[in-house]
Amino acid sequence: MPLSIVVSKLPAAAMAIYPFILFKRAAYKNNPVLVNHEKIHLQQQLELLILPFYLLYFFHYLFNLAKYKNHQQAYFNIAFEREAYQNECNLGYLKNRKTFAWVKWLNPKKTV
Repeated sequence: MPLSIVVSKLPAAAMAIYPFILFKRAAYKNNPVLVNHEKIHLQQQLELLILPFYLLYFFHYLFNLAKYKNHQQAYFNIAFEREAYQNECNLGYLKNRKTFAWVKWLNPKKTV
């Protein structure tokens, strides 16, 4: 398990900020699906050497926000989120995940 911190004022259930996973509640640390989702983000961050991940994430969100004019749609269509949500229930995903797997999620019409 990566380093974890409980941040009660977190705006989400959890958030990955390399090398940490932040949790809104301590009990969420025991949710394997949530932890796997965040571990996928940690892997994405590592393969992009951390800072570029945050820049790409932010700009992808802004692009989606302009496109969809809706925060929720913008967020759920970020390629990094699409990969994480699609594979969060597959607890063995990271063992077989290919490097830069998130790239195939850049096309919002494509379902992988």
